[in-house]
Amino acid sequence: MNVIETKIKDLLILEPRVFSDERGWFMESFNQRTFEQALEAHQLATPVFVQDNHSLSHKGVLRGLHYQLNPRAQGKLVRVVQGKAWDVAVDIRQGSKTFGQWVGVELSDENMRLFWIPAGFAHGFIALEDNTQFLYKTTDYYSKESERSLLWSDPELAIEWPIDSNTQLTVHAKDQEALTLAQAMATQSLF
Repeated sequence: MNVIETKIKDLLILEPRVFSDERGWFMESFNQRTFEQALEAHQLATPVFVQDNHSLSHKGVLRGLHYQLNPRAQGKLVRVVQGKAWDVAVDIRQGSKTFGQWVGVELSDENMRLFWIPAGFAHGFIALEDNTQFLYKTTDYYSKESERSLLWSDPELAIEWPIDSNTQLTVHAKDQEALTLAQAMATQSLF
């Protein structure tokens, strides 16, 4: 597995080994030992995964920026199994040197990359193709009481979403009404 560091130390892009021949290809989509070794090499704690989620989105669907408060915070290991998405993680760990900064990465069925997002980050993505299937493992169960969202278009975050005048954007009302990072800090404790 190839591990790519990002500008935020705890966020890692993982490229699995893919074996291709005339029949198609094979890869280990997840291997606990290999994942642990990759995190240990970067001096990161190894999580335990408890839930897998799978979503389907059409081109232009934007989901996020979602997170759960402690003690139900979730780390996520995400990948796209069909289609293409621009995936974003925002550091919301108060006191972190990279607080309020974000990393974006393209995930697709072609590049087969995985993105490790530990607890303490808000997460979202936009589908860049129709029928984009997004699969992710989480380190805690979904908790409606702990669920929160940051506004995907918060000007302070200045996330560079790949949106142009031709993009037919679809955002759920809940995500359109989410708090900015400043509002979230004023009304709740983050991490």
